[in-house]
Amino acid sequence: MGSSGAAKNPKKANLLDPHAIKHLLDESVTEVVTSRGYVEDVRLSNVRLLIGSIVIAIALFAQFYPKKFPENRDLLIGCIVLYVAFNGLLQLISYTKEKNAILFTYPPAGSFNSTGLIVSSKLPRFSDMYTLTVASADPESISANKPVKLTKSVTKWFTKDGILVEGLFWKDVEGLINDYNADGKNK
Repeated sequence: MGSSGAAKNPKKANLLDPHAIKHLLDESVTEVVTSRGYVEDVRLSNVRLLIGSIVIAIALFAQFYPKKFPENRDLLIGCIVLYVAFNGLLQLISYTKEKNAILFTYPPAGSFNSTGLIVSSKLPRFSDMYTLTVASADPESISANKPVKLTKSVTKWFTKDGILVEGLFWKDVEGLINDYNADGKNK
């Protein structure tokens, strides 16, 4: 699938836009990991969507409540407090659970490993060094392996025209996943 798709539709990014580069690399990492049998765990995303919907409902309720200002003062104060509380909860989830994560997975089917993966990435501002980290979704588990990292210049994976050389990138990401899984065999 990867090589035939690459020949027909090469993935291209504007090399002057680090956000576009990181986004393209993150999407490709997700493809590599899911092609290895890991299924994406979307529970945290669903919780964030639910909380976001509640925030929107609170804002709409406050905006379109039939009574005018002096009469609905207490209701507006309550809506503002709830709005701030739920937005704070969203920020707390982002700060504590997500961090730089681009993918949460379940363990592969038929695996002896009882934890999925957390795949995270960084591309610091004004830098070409992309760092990819693979860690256990449950670091306290007995089957959790040590996190592994790969830091490499994005110039190694792109042509001068901004086309991603998928074969090289996939090889590096698969090597990182193999390093993570090999750690468990050394225990």
